Amino acid sequence: MPLNTRAHLASYDDLYEALIGAHQGLTTEESHAMNVRLVLLLANHVGDLDVLHEALRLARGRPAVPDPDAPAAVTPVSPAHATR
Repeated sequence: MPLNTRAHLASYDDLYEALIGAHQGLTTEESHAMNVRLVLLLANHVGDLDVLHEALRLARGRPAVPDPDAPAAVTPVSPAHATR
C-alpha cells in the first residue's frame, strides 16, 4: 500500500491545536521525547515498513516522482517551541 498524502483529515486545525496543546508545559527535551513516542505509536498503527520508509523519505524532503493528478501533499510546520 503506498503512502496516502492526499488530504483526508476532517480538521487539520483541530489536529494542530491538539498537538500544540499536548506540548504545553513541556521542556524542549520532554517535547522531543513526546514526539518520538507519538511517531512510534503511529508507526505501529500503520504497520507497513514500506509506507513508513516512504514517509521518512518525504519528511526529509526527498519527494518521490510527483503524480500530476494528485493534490499537493500536506506540508508540516515546525512547532514554535523548536525555534527557542
